[in-house]
Amino acid sequence: MNSECIFCKIVNQEIPAKVVFENDDFLVFNDINPKAELHFLVIPKLHIATLNDADFSQENLLGRMMLLAPKIANENGSTNGFRTIINCGKIGLQEVYHLHMHVLGGQKPLGGFGF
Repeated sequence: MNSECIFCKIVNQEIPAKVVFENDDFLVFNDINPKAELHFLVIPKLHIATLNDADFSQENLLGRMMLLAPKIANENGSTNGFRTIINCGKIGLQEVYHLHMHVLGGQKPLGGFGF
């Protein structure tokens, strides 16, 4: 855990969040600034700053993170698809330096990326 990290503080219940799912390895909670009908974050409880900081010792954790996304999306009504996004570092516009995956979905089609 990183005592300065906002997501670590959410994991430690120092900051409230609308939790969607939790187990020993992951916390899933609603994004505070949703960009779709359904928008939640999947975070490992283990503090990994960015995807660049992950290593092969964490491949099982990262694989389970990917498999958790469709399970939670489907359970929350996004049965016709969803989008996953992992921002990485400054160029990738990562705002919180704790690895997290955005999962966006719902019943309405998502807009384009608008680059």
